[in-house]
Amino acid sequence: MAAPAHGTAPKITADIASAPDSAQPASLNGVTIRFQQAMQLMRRHDPQAKEDGFHLLLPHAADHIDELIAEFAQERHDHGLRCWLLELIGEARSSQALPVLTEQLHSGDESLRSWAAKGLKQLDTKQARQELWKARANGLIYDH
Repeated sequence: MAAPAHGTAPKITADIASAPDSAQPASLNGVTIRFQQAMQLMRRHDPQAKEDGFHLLLPHAADHIDELIAEFAQERHDHGLRCWLLELIGEARSSQALPVLTEQLHSGDESLRSWAAKGLKQLDTKQARQELWKARANGLIYDH
């Protein structure tokens, strides 16, 4: 995919751009084309392309929870991308996110702890609330 002109949105294939939200996007080896395109954008050096990729996935985070968790587990070098992936995992509001969010709640990285806490608050299950309570009691997070 060629880089879009400065100030323009990236080209998204017609099947995804025109598909209604309820439609299942085309799949390639179990990973949707939408997800692949979004990850390609999020890995670019262009800040606007990164934002475009994030916002392409944001309304569909729950549809891609498995892929998001896998990407988060594999990403080790790009701190900003790890934060965005964890934010998307939290936005999915899926019980599948609980182990990842709980693990990151105990991270030495304050940014990851913050996104994990936000994700657990959004999950709003008994187990998520218990993890948040324990983290507060241990001084890992603070409510503002």
